[in-house]
Amino acid sequence: MDLRQKAEKRVDRKIKFKENLYKYLMVNTIIAIICFLILQSFWLLAFVMLFWGIELADDYFKAYPLNDYRERMIDRELSKMGD
Repeated sequence: MDLRQKAEKRVDRKIKFKENLYKYLMVNTIIAIICFLILQSFWLLAFVMLFWGIELADDYFKAYPLNDYRERMIDRELSKMGD
């Protein structure tokens, strides 16, 4: 896999995460309003937030892997040491 394909794959994952995050926020806001006004209970909201949130967290860690963060920190420290 060449560098461009890797970059495209990473960008696609980040776009997917951001789209799912916006959908998550909009849908859960609507469900919260419905729960508050009609159901007088938040069990439905908690259920949706929990299971959709697990999927959202999975998308996040695919889009922003922890080893990338570590690599950026190492690069930052190396640049500080070089100064």
